[in-house]
Formats: sequence, C-alpha cells, structure tokens
Amino acid sequence: MAEGKKKSKLKVVLIVVVALIVISAIAGRGSKGSSSSSSSAPASETTQEKATQTSGTDGGDSSKADSQTSTTAAAPKNDVPAEYTSALAQATSYANRMHMSKQGVYDQLTSEYGGQFSAEAAQYAIDNVQTDWNANALAKAESYSDKMHMSKQGIYDQLTSENGEQFTADEAQYAVDNIQADWNANALAKAKSYQDDMHMSPSAIYDQLTSEYGEQFTADEAQYAIDNL
Repeated sequence: MAEGKKKSKLKVVLIVVVALIVISAIAGRGSKGSSSSSSSAPASETTQEKATQTSGTDGGDSSKADSQTSTTAAAPKNDVPAEYTSALAQATSYANRMHMSKQGVYDQLTSEYGGQFSAEAAQYAIDNVQTDWNANALAKAESYSDKMHMSKQGIYDQLTSENGEQFTADEAQYAVDNIQADWNANALAKAKSYQDDMHMSPSAIYDQLTSEYGEQFTADEAQYAIDNL
C-alpha cells in the first residue's frame, strides 16, 4: 500500500513537471514571436520614412525645376528699343486723335519740327500702329465739309495732296464716297462768304465756285448757290 501511494505521488509530480515544461515552451515561443514582430515594425517604418524622404526630395527638385522653367517662359525678352516704343506711342496719338494719314504720321515723327525720331523708329511705329486709315480719311473729309464748306472734289484733292493730308487715292475716295454732306449747302455757304467778305458779284462768285483753281463745285451746285444768295 505504501509503495502504491509513492508511485501515485511520483506520477503526479511528473505530470506537473511536464505541464510546467510545456507552458514554459509555449510562453517562450510567444515571447520570441512578439519580439520578432516588434523588431520588424520599426524596420518597416524606417523603410517607409526613407522612401518618403526620397520621394519628397525628388518632388522638391522637380517642382523647383518646373518653377524655373515657368519663370523663364513667363518672362520673354523685350528687345524693342525705348525710342521705338516712344515713336509708336506718338504715332498712335497722331493717328487716332488727330486722324492723320500714314504718310502724314511718318513725316511728323521724323520732322525736325516734330518728333525728331530716326527713320527706323518711325517706320517701326508705322508698321505697328493700330488704326483705320480709311476712317481717318473720312474724319478729315467731314471736318473740311462741316467747318470749311468745301466741295467734294476740293476735299478729295486736299486729302491726297502732298502739301495736304497725304492719304492714298483709295482712302480719299472712300472718304468722299461715304461722307454725309449737303454739297449745295456748302456751295451756298461759300457764295455768301465771297459776297459778304469780298463783295464779289454773282457772276464772279459763280466762276470762283466752279473754277478748277477755286472751289471746284459742280455747275448745278454753283447755280443753286447763286439762286439762293
């Protein structure tokens, strides 16, 4: 009986020892797995950080290069001399405010009594001025008709004269074809001026109104003027 109890106790002790060994082994494996997992996480994070830093560096360089390229493209070189831009500014004023012709503007820019620009600067201005030469000729024609009561032919000659406005033949023709004028009324105004200021006879006034060296009204326009004095 005593031996049986000893054997029974010995078995219990062996079972307990085996159980402890198994538990220790399981705990050891868990500790190693946790340790391995912990050590791998920083390595992964470190790799990601390096990748991020590398990407950030490349992106920064790329953005900087793009910025430099953009700046270069956005700042074109301005090689036009200051004299040329000044000539263009004056040409624009003469053309759009004073309704001068192309040749008239050029002459004014290069004149020693005018702009005194070089021929090259004046030509640059003429080539680049934004204006409508036909409209300028029409504006001048309207001024001659309204203020000076000139005839159609007289206005045309004044527009094309080298001592006058110096418009081209086409520009002057456009002007007289499109002007809204009462040529009879203009002839009458001229006739009254000759009568009042110069005390001319009706016959002399008629001749002056129709003369190619005078007002150049038509015969009908001159007769209307004489009939209505």
